[in-house]
Amino acid sequence: MSSPLPASGAPLEHFVSTAPFNPDSVEEMTADQQRVHQASQLRLMWWKFKRHRLALFSAIFLAVLYGMIVIAEFLAPYNLHTRNTDFIHAPPQGIHLFHEGEFVGPFTYGRTMSLDMENLRRVYTDDTSDIQKIRFFCSGDSYRFWGLIEGSFHLFCPAKDGELFLLGTDRLGRDMLSRILYGARISLTIGLLGIAFSFVLGIVIGGIAGYYGGKIDLVVQRVIEVLQSIPSIPLWLALAAIMPVTWSPILVYLGITIILGLLDWTGLARAVRSKLFALREEDYVLAAQLMGARAKRIIGRHLVPGFMSHLIATATISIPGMILGETALSFLGLGLRPPITSWGILLTEARDVSAIAFYPWLLLPTVPVILVILAFNFMGDGMRDAADPYK
Repeated sequence: MSSPLPASGAPLEHFVSTAPFNPDSVEEMTADQQRVHQASQLRLMWWKFKRHRLALFSAIFLAVLYGMIVIAEFLAPYNLHTRNTDFIHAPPQGIHLFHEGEFVGPFTYGRTMSLDMENLRRVYTDDTSDIQKIRFFCSGDSYRFWGLIEGSFHLFCPAKDGELFLLGTDRLGRDMLSRILYGARISLTIGLLGIAFSFVLGIVIGGIAGYYGGKIDLVVQRVIEVLQSIPSIPLWLALAAIMPVTWSPILVYLGITIILGLLDWTGLARAVRSKLFALREEDYVLAAQLMGARAKRIIGRHLVPGFMSHLIATATISIPGMILGETALSFLGLGLRPPITSWGILLTEARDVSAIAFYPWLLLPTVPVILVILAFNFMGDGMRDAADPYK
């Protein structure tokens, strides 16, 4: 076939390369372009997540917290149940480095106690002549590591025959810092276990509704609407109240986890349903059906993995709600019960207005609750943005 000619009759210049096409060729790309072009999906998501500084710092903060609960016994200066009857409702102590201009190292001053008969309260004053140096990597109160291994080694301890109450004590003279560290183990893990339970329910129920549609989807949506129309706190209270008082603390812990999971799966199920409605008509789903794949395999192997990153981000944002739910139930006396300790149980000390007025440090367990909830929300926002790295 002859080449087309312009009006002048001269042949047109051919600019198309006759070399065979190489899809892996990156010769015309810069080093940065090659790096992005050859990166995997997970690597692209990680790069986008790192650009969200607040989410990255929140993730690091949460990783440190979850690492701390593994070794809470080692980090806490006192045993969970150690009572210091001479220092009931003692205020937080300050850490000092210098005494009368001379460097001593981390230490606290000893305390003397007197009774305020007008306000019926104990008054503690620092005795600057009694210097109590803080010991590090020391032997202190005995404990059972995770309830299994006997130990007495601590990161830091009070001086011999001294006291160290950095966040004060409660009505029984128990160290608040130690109890907050022990309580973090319950409050943080109950959110993870609860979201794992609701994650399974949400994917299974939402997957069935979204894949089959029709009457099944209609029934599932009506159930979800009924559950979402009931106020959360009264429903929590009703379900928590039916748990027998004879149950052991472990069974109560598992019961609260199941309750939180049962009430949190609805939002996740709707997210799964909407995604499956959009994906079930794709060609690869039809191909899997023609090859004889069952609905269970199509949902689990082909549909759900396509938006798993979005589901993980959604689940991460749901964890703070579960932590708040456990805290609220325990605070109202319908959740976990002693000897289990959580941040909600610690806040029961602050239910009395007079206790807050005289002993404001009893509200300190609210600080980690607020920080953890903010960190999960910030991290969830970053993960949600990183779930689609091509935007």
